[in-house]
Amino acid sequence: MVDYFEIGHIDNTHGLKGEMKVRNYSNNQKRFEELKNILVDVKGDYIEYAIENVRYQKDIVLLKLKGIDDIEQAEKLKGLSIYIKREDAQKLNDDEYYIADLLGSEVYEGDQLIGILEDIFTAGAADVYVIKRKGKDDLLLPSLASIILETDVENKKIKVAIPEGLR
Repeated sequence: MVDYFEIGHIDNTHGLKGEMKVRNYSNNQKRFEELKNILVDVKGDYIEYAIENVRYQKDIVLLKLKGIDDIEQAEKLKGLSIYIKREDAQKLNDDEYYIADLLGSEVYEGDQLIGILEDIFTAGAADVYVIKRKGKDDLLLPSLASIILETDVENKKIKVAIPEGLR
C-alpha cells in the first residue's frame, strides 16, 4: 500500500504574498480546510509545509503555506504535486478503497487472469475500471457490485464477473 496520497497540484501563483492556485483532486471540495500540513513533491523529496490559510476562487483552492511569503518563493513550487500522509487521509467505509491502493491489482474472472487494473475514472453514477489486457483492447468495467465481486487490497487481487456485452 502507498504511504502518500496525491490530493492536488500547484497550478500557479496568486498575488504577491505567496498564495498559490491549487487544483483539488479530492472529492471533498473543502479538503484543504481539514488539514494542518501538506507535502510537496520536490524532485522525489516530500517537503512538509504547514497550511496558513485556505480560501476559494470559483473551483480553485487558494492556498497559503507558512514560510512561503512572496511570489518568488511560491513560483518555486509552481507545477508541483501536493500529497498527504496515509494517516491524514479521510477514513473509508468497509466497501470503499483508495484508488492508489487498487492500481496495479490483478483482475480475475474465476481463476482466469483477465489483466491488470491500470486506471480508474468517474463516468456518471459509477467509477470505471480500466483493465489492461495482453493482446487485446483495454477492458472498461463499471464499478458495480454485480461486476466487481471481491477486492483484496492486501494481495492486490480483484475478482469480477464480466457481463456478456462487455467482453
